[in-house]
Amino acid sequence: MPLLEREAQLASLAEYADHARHGEGRLLLIAGEAGVGKSALVDEAQRGLPDATWSWGACDGLFTPRPLGPLFDIAGKLGGELLELCRAGAPREELFSALLRQVSLPGELHVLVVEDAHWADEATIDLLRYLGRRIRDAAVLLLVTYRDEGLTATDPLRVALGDLAAQRSVRRISLPPLSAAAVAVLAQGSGLDQAALYRLTGGNPFYVSQAVQAGTGEVPASARDAVLARAARLGTESRAVLDAAALIGTRVELGLVESVAGCAAPAIDELLASGLLAADGMALRFRHEIARLAVAEAVGAHRRAAIHARILATLQDLGCDDDARMAFHAEAAGDRQAALRHASAAARRAAALGAHREAVAQYERALRCTDGTDPATVASLHDGFAYEASLLDRWQEAADARERALGLWRDVGDRLREGDTLRWLASSLGYLSRGEAGIAAGREAIALLEPLGPTAELAWAYATQAGTLMVHGASNDAIRLARQAQAVAGPLGLTEVLSDALNSEACASHKNGGEWAGALRQALDVALAGQHEAAAARAYANLHACHVDRHEWAAAQPYYTAGIAYCDDHDVTTYVICLRIGQASVLEATGRWDEVSALCQELLAGGPSPIQRVSVLYQLGRVSGRRSQPGTWEYLDAAAELADKGGEPQRIVPVRLARAEACWLDGRLADARREAELADDVAGGGDEWERGAVAVWLRRTASDRPPRGAVASPYQREVDGDWAAAARLWADLGCPYEAGLAMLGSADEAALHEALRIFAGLGASATVRLTRQTMRGLGIHSIPAGPRTATREHPLGLTRREQEVLDLICTGHTNAEIAGKLFISVRTVDHHVSAVLAKLDAPTRSAAATQAARLGAARPAGRPGQRVDRDQDEAGLA
Repeated sequence: MPLLEREAQLASLAEYADHARHGEGRLLLIAGEAGVGKSALVDEAQRGLPDATWSWGACDGLFTPRPLGPLFDIAGKLGGELLELCRAGAPREELFSALLRQVSLPGELHVLVVEDAHWADEATIDLLRYLGRRIRDAAVLLLVTYRDEGLTATDPLRVALGDLAAQRSVRRISLPPLSAAAVAVLAQGSGLDQAALYRLTGGNPFYVSQAVQAGTGEVPASARDAVLARAARLGTESRAVLDAAALIGTRVELGLVESVAGCAAPAIDELLASGLLAADGMALRFRHEIARLAVAEAVGAHRRAAIHARILATLQDLGCDDDARMAFHAEAAGDRQAALRHASAAARRAAALGAHREAVAQYERALRCTDGTDPATVASLHDGFAYEASLLDRWQEAADARERALGLWRDVGDRLREGDTLRWLASSLGYLSRGEAGIAAGREAIALLEPLGPTAELAWAYATQAGTLMVHGASNDAIRLARQAQAVAGPLGLTEVLSDALNSEACASHKNGGEWAGALRQALDVALAGQHEAAAARAYANLHACHVDRHEWAAAQPYYTAGIAYCDDHDVTTYVICLRIGQASVLEATGRWDEVSALCQELLAGGPSPIQRVSVLYQLGRVSGRRSQPGTWEYLDAAAELADKGGEPQRIVPVRLARAEACWLDGRLADARREAELADDVAGGGDEWERGAVAVWLRRTASDRPPRGAVASPYQREVDGDWAAAARLWADLGCPYEAGLAMLGSADEAALHEALRIFAGLGASATVRLTRQTMRGLGIHSIPAGPRTATREHPLGLTRREQEVLDLICTGHTNAEIAGKLFISVRTVDHHVSAVLAKLDAPTRSAAATQAARLGAARPAGRPGQRVDRDQDEAGLA
């Protein structure tokens, strides 16, 4: 059938191909609903680019896919180094770089096609990320088709597409349904009611084509009915081939289906003539997955298992090495022994390729087929499943699997594996906010393993317990155990244990106020060199977290950026969440609260582990409390329950301080003091920043408790009563809210006005209310009647300070000059400039000035040091 209403998309595709031909590689994302014609568009583009080298790969929704299936498809076409590495089972990093090298050779345009990416495994999604970041200087056009309906916010593909959107090489094409006019063209001569056809199909090209070709004389109720109407006209032998093909997959090897169905050539010819299948080299393929599903679902259950058994036997005879494919057909055939064998192998290969979701699915399949299997094998499968699930932040499932494995190892009498499973269980329990149980399990693991001598399992038990004690505030014990782990691991060459132990030792030293950065960077280097994915991800997360704890935003950012990219590339979900929680702390401290709320709501929707949920909940509660928004105490109560259950001071302290602040803002000083003292009870030593946060809240809530040792400089100034110095230090750190709180502790009218302005700009209505109460208590009369009066009246939504900054931008002042004129820090100016650019939707300062002039929003700037239109901006004084 003709391709209608796709001229604009084909023109764009040709343009991007021309860019790629000239060395500006493009990754083109082609989105649309099922049956809208994504593959047809690519087919038509291929006819328009006959001189390019085309290589196709497809993701299959029939079964849990073989990781990197599209890459293996493409390797079969390209041959050479890539195919050799695929056959040798090379690591995925080598496969990715080999593909890029092979298609980047000068002199020809390579077009790579990955179809149906909505079914992509995690490793294939990582391949798309890898290529998207690197093909911009190569003569490569990468076409990726996917269904955009039904993708959740946390779907790995949607997350990856969001990451890729910022890449210079990435472009998008969306395919809408056909218009009524186009449907009428396609229906000409069919005898169908054209209006009814459009109404029922919604303009979906595949449905339209199937309805027209069904030849029923009336519009079928669904695409499935249309497909089955066409299939009903086939001969008996051809229908048997069609049924077998539907159970094999979207792409069907000719020799395989001929052997499975025992058919002659005329049956294949009839199928091709029917249009249900199309020739694809030495294979057949369904025109669309909708057609394959319609046929497959119509195969009776009593026949389905027999067909799968024949497919499995034929694949074995053909020497198929795709264990994922074999496992699917074996289970469907009821051959549990074969399913167990192939699913176990597929799980291990998926894990090695970083496709952890696929590994979990294969372990689940293997565990469904373990009836009559020896306990040690089943225990190993549970352990394998638990490890892969933990990388996906599925900690309850991991813990349940470890418990089952533990019982089986005890039944077998294997003390080494029992001890190893116990130390893994200890880690899982920690993530489930079951801290005391985790510590006990870790202690039991060490007691079991120490009599067995210096083994890898003992080294890991020491290292795991060191990490557990570190997060529970037992820093000295954590350092001792981390060094014991290194002593055992070093002679055994266990670099992953070394990285983990160095990491825990460094973090414990950080909590003790000692040197930490060098050891933590060494932990990262060791993990990267050894290609230890979880250890490297943990090192990135803790490097970021330690710098964030110390308010070193610039030092933290590179670890966040590199860490997110690494975790995404290697499908390590747990540490992606850790890094994003750390980034939420940065956003909160620097006054970007709308982003905090959006990020935390997104994390919450993804169902993080209980211990990570604590951080998300208290961030949401803290911001909503400052803004007098509903849900504050629901968030903070849930956070406190989980934090207390987990027993980790690093979670309990910020939760209790957030609760102290919320009570303080509500005017409940005694409750606020109680919460601050609860934080002090568990803070123990802590680091100088944690001690400082506790100390200032003890002071604000009129507690008579003194600080527990030295505190960080901004906090020390507040404790000393030097609000002006504290405010300057906080402003220099880029922390506007903390600067405002420091000024709120003064009796200076100008400082309180500035604090009020800061809080109003942040939307902190509860803190605004408290500030105005404080000012009235001091007898100050010039108090704004309400927050952001001028902001609400400003046509662009600018605050008074943002308008002042915009005026100075328009007259060509630098940020340093603006800071001097307005008597604020350069970092505060940076914050205001960012806000102004965002509100004017301007990418640069010059664009903001042009936009302001066009809208009449720029005003003449006052003399240096003069407040601009202060009386007007503070209209409505009480």
